[in-house]
Amino acid sequence: MSGIGPGMSGGESGPHGDTAGRRRLIVAIAGLFALLVVLQLVSNYSTMVTDLRRSGSDEPAWHVAVWQGSSTLVWLLLVPVVWQAVARIQPRTMGWPRALALHALLTIPVSLVHILGMIALRHLAYAVVGESYRFTQDWGVALLYEYRKDMVTYVTLALFAAAAQWALRRGEAMPPPIQGSGLIEIADGRTVLHIPLAEIGWAASAGNYVEIGWRDRTVLQRSTLVALAERLGASFVQIHRSRIVRRSAIRRVETERSGDFTVTLEDGTTFRGSRRYRGAI
Repeated sequence: MSGIGPGMSGGESGPHGDTAGRRRLIVAIAGLFALLVVLQLVSNYSTMVTDLRRSGSDEPAWHVAVWQGSSTLVWLLLVPVVWQAVARIQPRTMGWPRALALHALLTIPVSLVHILGMIALRHLAYAVVGESYRFTQDWGVALLYEYRKDMVTYVTLALFAAAAQWALRRGEAMPPPIQGSGLIEIADGRTVLHIPLAEIGWAASAGNYVEIGWRDRTVLQRSTLVALAERLGASFVQIHRSRIVRRSAIRRVETERSGDFTVTLEDGTTFRGSRRYRGAI
């Protein structure tokens, strides 16, 4: 299959549960996904049938349908694997070289599962009508040929998954802070907390969530750090691309020769800061 498959859920429910806007976004992504799958399947089928007829082959059209359908079905079953890989192998957390290397390595077992799976399905389909299926006489050449195609499909799936996950993150609507009270509303599981801003020491990115340091505990909020920082306002300052702290909680700042620094908060917690953010403190 040279296309994409379904499978958007991948653990995206989060503390708030699905809002109406989020559900609409998921439906839109799934609909686009399904449309692309159908278009790719029809295109591959019609192209292969046309090529066979032009070459004078009398290969039954249903054989082509089985070939394309089996490949597509196995890829659809593999979509959750690619989705989770994209969610977990993040260039922003481990760097591009390592992330690309891990994805490249993952294409090997994914391709092997795809090849063996589609062969098994074809054997089954042929056996139903009393025929036998033979994949190839030269497995080395065939595996290399299929792997090249599977790499393209994996990249296509990964790019779609990355775009979909980005859209889902961007589509998260966070409730505004409670106006005029110095409180911020945070959903922690099924509990909604009204937390005084003065009791929040820090916040840090954690995948699709933000960790918020409140008193002696940490709560999770589905959000981006940028969105949370906008809600918290000027009383919080960014010390690293993945962390902000409350200005009034800072007790000591130690700067190194490199320009990087260490911030100590009122409760004794220390965090490393990047030199690009030193001027903001």
